[in-house]
Amino acid sequence: MKDKKVLIIGLGNSGKAAAEAMVGLGASVYVQDSKSEDKIDTKLMMFLKENAVECFLGRTPDDMSLFDMLIVSPGVPLDLGFIKEAKDAGTEIIGELEVAYRTGKGKYVAITGTNGKTTTTTLVGEIYKASGRTTHVVGNIGVAVISKALTTSDEDWLVTECSSFQLESIKDFKPEVSAILNLTPDHLDRHKTMENYGDAKAQIFANQDSSQYCVVNYDDKACFALAEKCEAKVVPFSRKEELDFGAYVSEDKIVIKDEAGAVTEFCRVDELKIPGSHNLENALAACAIGYFGGIDASVISEVLRTFAGVEHRIELCDTIKGVRYVNDSKGTNPDAAIKAIEAMKENIILIAGGYDKNSEYDEFTAAFEGRVKALLLLGTTAAKIKEAAEKAGFTEVKILDDMEACVNEAYSMAEPGDVVLLSPACASWDMYKSFEHRGRHFKECVSRLER
Repeated sequence: MKDKKVLIIGLGNSGKAAAEAMVGLGASVYVQDSKSEDKIDTKLMMFLKENAVECFLGRTPDDMSLFDMLIVSPGVPLDLGFIKEAKDAGTEIIGELEVAYRTGKGKYVAITGTNGKTTTTTLVGEIYKASGRTTHVVGNIGVAVISKALTTSDEDWLVTECSSFQLESIKDFKPEVSAILNLTPDHLDRHKTMENYGDAKAQIFANQDSSQYCVVNYDDKACFALAEKCEAKVVPFSRKEELDFGAYVSEDKIVIKDEAGAVTEFCRVDELKIPGSHNLENALAACAIGYFGGIDASVISEVLRTFAGVEHRIELCDTIKGVRYVNDSKGTNPDAAIKAIEAMKENIILIAGGYDKNSEYDEFTAAFEGRVKALLLLGTTAAKIKEAAEKAGFTEVKILDDMEACVNEAYSMAEPGDVVLLSPACASWDMYKSFEHRGRHFKECVSRLER
């Protein structure tokens, strides 16, 4: 990277880490962001100025042919005019994940899918740590890959959550074990079609070979079909069927049948602490990733029995007057929210709504029957979801101004035994910086309720 002219586009978590890394590697660094300087973190601006980084803030460079490489942050679409101009000029365009893979050390486990990525990545990270391996949990989970990759050794493992946005811009990235958990409509505002979205996810195994493994959901036919082009050893996992090879449920136990036909038992399904059928799928995937990654079955079994889940994903945050309050702010698309509703079973007062990613909500509202007793909506999509609910014959709907109003309304109508569930089925960007910000605000609102 030394003396290469590198333009970093987007100064979020990924872009900030890339800028720091490129400065450290001796590149000639430039940065671009749509925000003006007064909207950029003060410490970051100080770092950029101290290191003579030229900034294009609130504007784009006049001549895109100046740069040898563009490092594009995941949230930035690759079809923007000035990026296409650079591509036409022959500039290499990659993301922070790719540049971390090229410039750093370590072995990769890569996990993608529409839903369950964070839970599965965290669980796999715990399995790898428990095995005694030096492990870093990175990627879309909130820790930029490059922030760890430049200080790792060849024997370190980077357990990496990969979004479709990150996978769009890889060239050489080659994990030892990859996984695709599921494939349902999401981010169609960016990818336009499900075919494009699936193609982006399939990039995760694009460079793998027959010595490596790709773990794929057998029950999700669209997901499993992606693996037809995979050159790695495909390991299916199934919640519904017993398999000739792979991870599945047999007599209410999680098991794996290996290439030789030998069956290894791990734990009973009822020993898992993470609720819902979708979390059983996450556990099956994690089990397969660990086992075919060479980790002892006893280590995997112990972690499966003790893992309690992650923040913002079906997180029980309080019980007040017999009413449970559950934070599922990570439910950023309809399918994820459906899984949360199914995990809660019934008597749900549901808080939903947010940024519109061009999702449809008919299946989401159809899942209410027999489970959801009231729907409280906020955000840009409130009217759209209300219309879908009423079309499905569900009329217990209110649109409110903000999270505090929703939590207070839920509190006033809840009865002992009910569940107040925040599972928005939408992204957070219309009202919050992130789904974490939204989840924390929900918990703050709950903490202020009268005991």
